[in-house]
Amino acid sequence: MQSVTKLRLFASPNERQMLFATMERYNAVCNAASPIAFSERQFSNIGLQKRLYYSIREAFGLSAQMAQLALRKVASGYRSTKEAIREQNKVLAALGKPLKALTEISFRAHGAICYDARVLSLGRNRVSIWTLDGRIHLRYSKPDHFPAVATVKQTDLVYRDGAFWLYATVETPDVEPAEPTEYLGVDLGVVNIATTSEGEVFSSAATETVRQRYGRLRGILQKTGTKSAKRKLRQISGRERRFKTDTNHVISKQIVCVAQGTKRGIALEDLKGILLRTTVTKVQRERHHKWAFHQLRSFIEYKAYGVGVRVKVIDGAYTSQQCSACGFVHPDNRPTQAAFLCHACGHTENADLNAAKNIAARALVNEPIAVCSPDIGGEVESQAYKEHAAIHGSMPPTLVGGS
Repeated sequence: MQSVTKLRLFASPNERQMLFATMERYNAVCNAASPIAFSERQFSNIGLQKRLYYSIREAFGLSAQMAQLALRKVASGYRSTKEAIREQNKVLAALGKPLKALTEISFRAHGAICYDARVLSLGRNRVSIWTLDGRIHLRYSKPDHFPAVATVKQTDLVYRDGAFWLYATVETPDVEPAEPTEYLGVDLGVVNIATTSEGEVFSSAATETVRQRYGRLRGILQKTGTKSAKRKLRQISGRERRFKTDTNHVISKQIVCVAQGTKRGIALEDLKGILLRTTVTKVQRERHHKWAFHQLRSFIEYKAYGVGVRVKVIDGAYTSQQCSACGFVHPDNRPTQAAFLCHACGHTENADLNAAKNIAARALVNEPIAVCSPDIGGEVESQAYKEHAAIHGSMPPTLVGGS
């Protein structure tokens, strides 16, 4: 399993200057290669290396490995930007807003340097790192959760808030997840970020307050447009994103701890295309499209994998319309966002909790749940319906698209 760990570097003033000089040369290479990569649409590592490797080495005097790493940074930067724009355009198209296009990328003078094992090695307490003036050995601090048995695959040198950091991609031995007999279902939403099948709710009220505050502040500063306003915008840049990331870390850790403590797996709904296939009110639209659902799922998955908890992703279609007690599926079962009322058996409870229970139940079923499309109509039987009928006898027929 791979994870990223931050390590704080401690450098003398002279060593800091050596690191700064190396960063500036490295990113100068990136800025020299970027226009060529953009104009020729050359975004592959090998293609860009064939095109520019010898000229870059001759012009900038980098070592062979550092020249290759700089060109890889340019190529990967364009690829990741293209992918991000593609995903953003899906959302913008759904909102009816103008689409974005790929533009030429520029790199900050003190932007991150990508190192690998050939030019950087981590010891127990010190790191050996390549610079323009040769290798230097720096002391570093590591967090308590830094794994004792690990292989460092790649390391990024980052300068942030007056300090140098290493973002180390660490590979630890895999923990084979046990096959659970039960699953903890997790329903993700807008009003409640996550709701578990045990009834634990992670509300978005606090995060919504923060989002609105930053939104108002950005609007005021952008409208002001002065130098001091732009400086303030740069200062608050990324704060909302870091707040969301921290919130997702907290939520994912609590969910994984509950599953680990009760020896259950975790069941999540497939979020692919969730922004396009779900609809919300105009008031909730910005909240819906700005929350990092994919990030929360990835946090749950890697945290669970690290402690041997199995995660199963299921088809989440109709989980909000299906009764967790009898399996009856109908859009009228959910009269409001928060309420669920089954029109077949009369079962009522919180809608998110009901959906989370359905997700947990589906994770235990190997066969896919059969549900008719609303425009097909007619009588259908869900897997939950069949199981319930086998145990408790007949029930009212499950209808979709009519009553």
